[in-house]
Amino acid sequence: MPQNRLASMLVAALAVVSLPAGAKKPDAGEASFRALYKQLVEINTTLSVGSCTEAAKAMQARLVEAGIAAADTQVLVPPQRPKDGNLVATIKGSDPSSTAMILLAHLDVVEAKREDWVRDPFKLVEEDGWFYARGVSDDKAMAAVFTDSLIRYHEEGFKPRRDIRLLLTCGEETSDTFDGVEWLIKEHPELTRAAFALNEGAGGELDEHGKPIALQVQAGEKVYQDFRLEVTDKGGHSSRPTKKNPIYALSAALGRIGAYQFPISVNDATRGYFKAQLELAPQAVAEDIKAVLADPPDAAAADRLWTLNPSWNSMLRTTCVATMVDAGHAPNALPQRAGANVNCRILPGVPLEAVKNTLARLAGDADITINAVGEPSPVGHAPNLSPTIMDPVRKVAETIWPGVAIVPTMATGATDGRFLNAAGTPTYGLSGMFHDVEGSHAHGLNERIRVKSLLDGRHFLYEVVKLYANAKE
Repeated sequence: MPQNRLASMLVAALAVVSLPAGAKKPDAGEASFRALYKQLVEINTTLSVGSCTEAAKAMQARLVEAGIAAADTQVLVPPQRPKDGNLVATIKGSDPSSTAMILLAHLDVVEAKREDWVRDPFKLVEEDGWFYARGVSDDKAMAAVFTDSLIRYHEEGFKPRRDIRLLLTCGEETSDTFDGVEWLIKEHPELTRAAFALNEGAGGELDEHGKPIALQVQAGEKVYQDFRLEVTDKGGHSSRPTKKNPIYALSAALGRIGAYQFPISVNDATRGYFKAQLELAPQAVAEDIKAVLADPPDAAAADRLWTLNPSWNSMLRTTCVATMVDAGHAPNALPQRAGANVNCRILPGVPLEAVKNTLARLAGDADITINAVGEPSPVGHAPNLSPTIMDPVRKVAETIWPGVAIVPTMATGATDGRFLNAAGTPTYGLSGMFHDVEGSHAHGLNERIRVKSLLDGRHFLYEVVKLYANAKE
C-alpha cells in the first residue's frame, strides 16, 4: 500500500541507523543493538544468492568480541550446503541439573527483487518511525534481539540457573529444500533438547491510535501438507465421448472435498484465544464464540464466525482446499489425466493418515489416487500454556504495557517450531513486537517493523528470558 515517506536520513557513525529529527538519542546499549541489527539485516541470506553462514559467523563474532568464550559458540555447517550455516551459542547456567531453554530464530529470508521495492531490500532504512528491508521483521528482528540479549547478560554478569542456548538457523523459509532445525535434530540432537523454546509466531496488536491492546503467546501450529489427487483414462477422440472422463471425476471429488468441514477441535491455545476475544467482541459475536466453545460446538455459529474472520475458522479445525488443477493434453482429445493439489493445514496432534483417509472417503472414487506430496511434516501436539510459561509473560508485560491483554493463540501457518515440538521440545511463539492492522508485509514488498515495536520487543524479551532462565523446574 502506498505510504507518505520522508527522504531517508544519512547513516551515522559506527554504522548506527540515524534517528528521525527530534528523537531522543539512544543509550549505548541501544546504539550497539542498532548496529548489530543493521549488520544482520544487510547480509543477504536468501536461498538464491545469500549466505546464512556469513550471517551466523557475523553474529558469532559479535558474541566473542563481547567476551563470550569462543568455546561456547559454534557455527555448524552441513557438509553439502556450505552457505546454510547455523549458529549455536550458550550462556551456561549455575545449576547443572536444570534443563536448558532455547532461543530460536531463523537467519534466512524470502527472496526480494530490487526493482519491485521502493527501497533497496538489503539496505536497512529508517523512515517515519519504521525500519524497512527484507527480514526486518521475519525473522532478523528476533535473531538480533536474542543475540543482543546474550551479549547484555554476559556484560552484566548475569548468571542464569539454567543454560540459555541460542539457535540461529537457516532454511525456515525454504524447508522443502533444507531446514537447519530439522538438520540439527538429526545430526546434533543434544543441541535441540530443552525444557522449552521461544520462537517466532506471535506478536501483538495495536489499536488505531498505536496503543498495544493484545500481546500474543503462540502454542502449537498447524501442520502443512499437500496431497496430489489424480485420475487417469485411456483418452480418445473428443467426437466420441465415453462414460468415464477424468475431468468430471476429479471435479466431482473436489466439489465434495470443498463442501466438507472438518470437525471443530479446541486446544488450550485456541480456547484461551477465543475467551480473550469475548472481552473485545460485540455481543452477537461473543454469543457465537460461546456457542462454538460449548460441547457440542454450534455449527451455525462457527459458520458465522468463518464469514466474519476466515482466520478464526482456520484456528478451529483442520482445513483442506484445492489450490491447483491440471488436466487434458489437447482441445480435441478426451483427457487421459486430471490432477489437483489439495493443500491441508492440519491441527496439532491429528495424524496425516487420518486426513488422507478423509480425503479418500470424500473423493468416493477408487480410480482417484491420493498421495502425500514431499516429505511429510512432523506431527506434534500443541504445548501446554502452564503458569510456568504464562506468569513471566504477564509480569513483564504489565511493567511495559500496563493493562495489555495476554492472548494465547495457535499459528495457522508453519514455523520451525513444528520440528522442535515433534521432537519433544515444547516451543512457544513470543516476541513482544506489536503491529498495526496492516502488519509487517512479511514475505511481501517493502517489509517493515515499527522502530518502537522492535525496541519494546528487545526490552520485553530481554526481561522475560531472565525470568525463564532463573525459574525452578
